[in-house]
Amino acid sequence: MSEFDIARRNMVDGQLRPTKVTDARILDAMSELPREMFVGKSRQGIAYVDEDIEVADDRYLIEPVVVARLVQALDLTKDDSVLVIGAATGYDAALIGRLAGPVVAVESDSHLAEQASMVINHLGIDNVAVVEGALQDGFAEQAPYDAIFFGGAVAEVPEGIAAQLAPNGRMVAVIGGAENGILGRATLMAKVGDSLSRRALFDAGTRPLPGFEKAPAFVF
Repeated sequence: MSEFDIARRNMVDGQLRPTKVTDARILDAMSELPREMFVGKSRQGIAYVDEDIEVADDRYLIEPVVVARLVQALDLTKDDSVLVIGAATGYDAALIGRLAGPVVAVESDSHLAEQASMVINHLGIDNVAVVEGALQDGFAEQAPYDAIFFGGAVAEVPEGIAAQLAPNGRMVAVIGGAENGILGRATLMAKVGDSLSRRALFDAGTRPLPGFEKAPAFVF
């Protein structure tokens, strides 16, 4: 057993199981998915720590527990189509691809998009497509989606992305972010008719996704 195999097992047993991650499919997927392949070589030794890991300027892999609990809240099936906003290096999309049907992962950074595609292809995950584009636009070409996942904290979900959610679809995001020591709130949203219901799940110190910052208030 390699050191990464041991670290992966310790992550599942020490981080996920004690923190309300109960979906066996997620536990199995995260015990097998090589997180070390989604970070640079210099960071592989910390690939399984319980904190966000920087993979590019202002871009992070969300800590394992937060990813697991957000994905668990989506209650995905193989019939679900999913949109991932902010693919980064592709870990979240790869995990979701193990649980869902077709997955589109949008990434604005061309280097990250290329890296994500390369790793996902190498792992043989053939239901995940990484597309380069503005994160704030989502990917309307293949909408509507049964589920939408945000790979970082946002001040608010843009209406244009919420509109890409199918009727009765689910969406998860950390609303707010780890700025000035203030925790965000992991939130589950569901589309009911033309409106979104919201349910707060837990607090999370998730790093913000660039481009989703709160608009500055007008000052007289």
